[in-house]
Amino acid sequence: MRTLVTASHVIGYDHRTDDHVLIRDGQVVYEGNRIVHVGRGHDPADCDEVVDAGQALVGPGFVDLDALADVDHALLDTWHADGRGLEWSREYALRGPVAVFDAEERAFIRAYALAQLLRNGITTAMPIAAETHSAWAETYEDLAATADAAARLGLRAYLGPSYRSAVPVVDADGTRALHWRPERGEEGLADAIRFVRDFDGAHDGLIRGALLPCRIETLTTDLLRATARAADELDCPVRLHCLQGTGELRRLAERGTTPLALLKETGLLGPRLLVPHAVYIGGHSEVDTPYAGELDALATLAGIVHCPHTMVRYGAALEDFDRYRAAGVNIAMGTDSFPPDMIRNMDYGTNLSKLTTGRLDAGAAADYYRAATLGGARALGRDDLGRLAPGALADLVVVRLDAPRTGPVDDPVRTLLMNTSGADVDTVVIDGRTVLRGGAVPGVDEAARSARAQGLFDRMKAAYADRDHRHRTPAELFPGSFPDASGV
Repeated sequence: MRTLVTASHVIGYDHRTDDHVLIRDGQVVYEGNRIVHVGRGHDPADCDEVVDAGQALVGPGFVDLDALADVDHALLDTWHADGRGLEWSREYALRGPVAVFDAEERAFIRAYALAQLLRNGITTAMPIAAETHSAWAETYEDLAATADAAARLGLRAYLGPSYRSAVPVVDADGTRALHWRPERGEEGLADAIRFVRDFDGAHDGLIRGALLPCRIETLTTDLLRATARAADELDCPVRLHCLQGTGELRRLAERGTTPLALLKETGLLGPRLLVPHAVYIGGHSEVDTPYAGELDALATLAGIVHCPHTMVRYGAALEDFDRYRAAGVNIAMGTDSFPPDMIRNMDYGTNLSKLTTGRLDAGAAADYYRAATLGGARALGRDDLGRLAPGALADLVVVRLDAPRTGPVDDPVRTLLMNTSGADVDTVVIDGRTVLRGGAVPGVDEAARSARAQGLFDRMKAAYADRDHRHRTPAELFPGSFPDASGV
């Protein structure tokens, strides 16, 4: 079946410059799961279906390489002056942690979250979920269910269960530490390897395998080495959260190393590795050490995963986006929180770039759009994603530009970032299949899902009390913005 989509603005791709181009009153034609034409002048009579998107921007699907597969975390932990109450107590870790949700509930949560990605124009995702509510980390069975959910929704996903050797804990006196269980990390890697072998290429290639260990400071050196060896054997990417906080730097300094030195020592520093968030390098305003060529090292990676919306919620920012790009660092994007609104994410990035550098031309909208499309595709080694071009996979997003709140349209990409949001995503096509139409996922009971998600979120919130080192109640841990006078 051949489908033609027309719109006032189409973001095409010029292979000669390896970059996007704007086509006004443009067309995209796809047949099966491949694009066959991008431009103008294609005869509608040659197509089985013609879709006129009207005043809209049609572009490649967004690539989200730190995509939340959870009911939320940022609502609960981005406003605390002291977040120790949201971590495991040492007492809880020693008496044996238990999962808050059973396997079916965890599967629902992930399916619920993946549908949110579609609503925000994300067509390729590498999910992440909090380990706080698990018995240790994710399981093989968790990710098998996630793969099935992604395939049902039609989402392209890079998946693997998380694993770690240690969990952050808080001692009774409030001191933060790491509780080590190296054998749990080794078991987790074995499950992750099994998952990649079983699921890489599943569901007609929609599902790909990846090794997704947790934060670098929670992994033993031996587990990092084993991860590097496994990635080479499996020929798959690795994502490892790194350079994302001063606490991480201190903990690794206690081990006599630095994040990048440890990556190099263990064989992970190279073209398979993706690093969210790569913010706290030498010379950063909160880092004591001077710049020592860290960007040269980051330029050897598959890419960093930039998550500006989430980072600013925690009071942090990548301080010079353009400097990273100029150094040859490939920058991909991740939403890393709820809602996974890639448009807001890009807008926050451009604004933070202006703020951290003092330059109005910093962090151009075009560069953030490139990061959310071409940058993510390059990080995955895919030249068939992140672009609308003949031969590329038919992953495309239609964003409305005619809503009354949008206002006049100037440059469509700048207007996209400044005047729209994920709520304006109208249609999403992945692999030639329409997975979002009119802003809704076909066949999904939105009201029922939302009600169940709220109930699970409330249980998740209540469970923090059992883990708190001071045994506070949920009301004490999560006071409202204003006093609750509902019963007055």
